[in-house]
Amino acid sequence: QVQLVESGGGLVQAGGSLRLPCGASGRTFSRYAMGWFRQAPGKEREFVAAISGSGGDTYYADSVKGRFTISRDNAKNTAYLQMNSLKPEDTAVYYCAAGFRAGQPMAVMSRPGNYAYWGQGTQVTVSS
Repeated sequence: QVQLVESGGGLVQAGGSLRLPCGASGRTFSRYAMGWFRQAPGKEREFVAAISGSGGDTYYADSVKGRFTISRDNAKNTAYLQMNSLKPEDTAVYYCAAGFRAGQPMAVMSRPGNYAYWGQGTQVTVSS
């Protein structure tokens, strides 16, 4: 069982930056690939970024590539989403998730169904 807690959300102006930490419980954090998803009002949950258990492989949605960076610190049981050059369309509740990659290409971690554990979400609002 893994419990995930996101933090770091808030209100920021367009062009600004935020960093979202996702803390995990348990002693097996490095076994899990970690992902970030987001959900805006009236829209479906969408993939943002994923990182392998070792941190060596990453994968991004085209909409955030070059602006967002996913990382992890396995010693601290924490994954991060650094968000730069934020746009109003980035406004959403952001969720972190943990799942098993099982040697598959990182692209498969863009699917919500591949994640077993989810956090409660943190609101990010970008004003224009």
